[in-house]
This record gives sequence, C-alpha cells and structure tokens, in this order.
Amino acid sequence: MTARYAASAADAPTIERFPDFPPRDDMQNPLHLYRPGFITALDIHFGSSPTTFVLSETPIGWRPSGSRAGILIPDLMIAFDVDPDVIISQRGYSIDEHGKPPDFVLEVASPSTGRRDYTDKRAGYADFGVPEHWLFDSSGGRYHLSPLSGDSLADGAYRPIPIERVDENRLRGRSEVLGLDLCWEYGSLRWWDPVSESYLPTHREDNIGRAEERQGRIAAERERVVERQGRIEAERERAEERQGRISAEAEAERLREQLRRMQQDRS
Repeated sequence: MTARYAASAADAPTIERFPDFPPRDDMQNPLHLYRPGFITALDIHFGSSPTTFVLSETPIGWRPSGSRAGILIPDLMIAFDVDPDVIISQRGYSIDEHGKPPDFVLEVASPSTGRRDYTDKRAGYADFGVPEHWLFDSSGGRYHLSPLSGDSLADGAYRPIPIERVDENRLRGRSEVLGLDLCWEYGSLRWWDPVSESYLPTHREDNIGRAEERQGRIAAERERVVERQGRIEAERERAEERQGRISAEAEAERLREQLRRMQQDRS
C-alpha cells in the first residue's frame, strides 16, 4: 500500500453503497469477456474460492461518498482474500472495507474510453495501489498505445511489464499476480496457463470439450456393451456346447443300455 492510499482512506466519508452507474454502451466487453466466458473460466481456474472475486465493471474506490468522483470502473477486476458478499451488497469494491485494493484490473479498449484507460484511469489505479493494471486493444493499438500492455506497481508508480511478440499476430505478457499469461492473438484476448500449458477455455471450447468427452463416454459405453454382449454370446455358445455334450453322452448311454439288453435277450 502506498502512503497516498493511507491518506485518502483516512479522509474518506462513510456511506453504505456505491452510486449506480449507467451500463457500458459498447460491444467490447461482451465480445472479449462475456461471450468467450472468461469471467467464469478465471473463476474456475482459481478454484471458485469463496474469497476470490472475479467480475466485470465493478466500481472501485475509497469508502463510497455518494458521488461518482474518484471512483473507477475497470472492465475486469480480480481480488483475492476478500468478502464477495460485501462487494455485492455495497455494489462496488471499497478499498477501506477490505483493507487492500483489488489485485488485478484490465481495461478493454473502445473508441470512447481508450485514451482515458491509459491516462487518467492508469494514474487512478496507481493511486489506489492496484498491483497490476493491464490494457487490451482488439484493434491492434488504434485506441490504446499498443495492442497489449501491462503495468506492475513499484514504489507507488507503475512500471511496464515485458510483452513478448510471438509473431506479427500474437503478443504475450506474464501476470505475476495471476500466474497467467495474457495474450493478444489475432485481435482476441486469450489467457494462457503456463503450468498446464493450455489456454483457459472459452465457452465454445469448453462445450466442444464436454461434447467430445460425452461422445467418448458414449463410445466407451458402446464398446463395453458390445464386449458384454460378446461375453454373453460366448457363454451361450459354451452352454449350448455343454448341453450338446450332455445330450450326446445321454444318447450314447441309451444306445449302450439298449445294446446290453439285446445281448441279454440273445443269451
């Protein structure tokens, strides 16, 4: 926490909830966060912990003052070791209430908010003491200064996080706070888990994976049914073979008995 944070918190008035804000009126968050399902994917990745909060467009500030001034709304916020019920009841994240800022914020560029994301809001998140601040611009840098950038807080100021250019269509940077790589790939936002060496799945990929898993289970069950039917058929054949041997032995015994009687009659 910075000294600036401590001073601001001490002077903050007290009310119960953050003011209401109008919904964002562009398609960037639906396209890059909601539709792919990354909020759910991130929540699942972090174990759906009851003390982890992953949500979009949640107001952040000191104890709410009833005014919108001094409140920032990131497109994505992630906070660890907090009480989500308090955030929900207050309709925002009170830094005073939790005794810490959120751990991570991400801004998705749009024509109307792009410049403010990397100027006023960037400075504001540093004032709040947010450890990591990230920017994603699907246009490739038309609204932000670059397609993908990240900042890490050090001594109260943001320092750039190294961004690797994989190729002309892919960029990648490591979030130490999340333990994930943020990726700009062909204009889309992706999240890479270096531990599992896989992307966090989108809704579509997750559904395809579930469908493939389900088809695999169905195919495996079908094979088990065929195998079971084969065992039943083999057992039936063995039973018929046993019955045939019993019948043959019985017929042989009948013929032997008949032969004995004929021999007795002759004598």
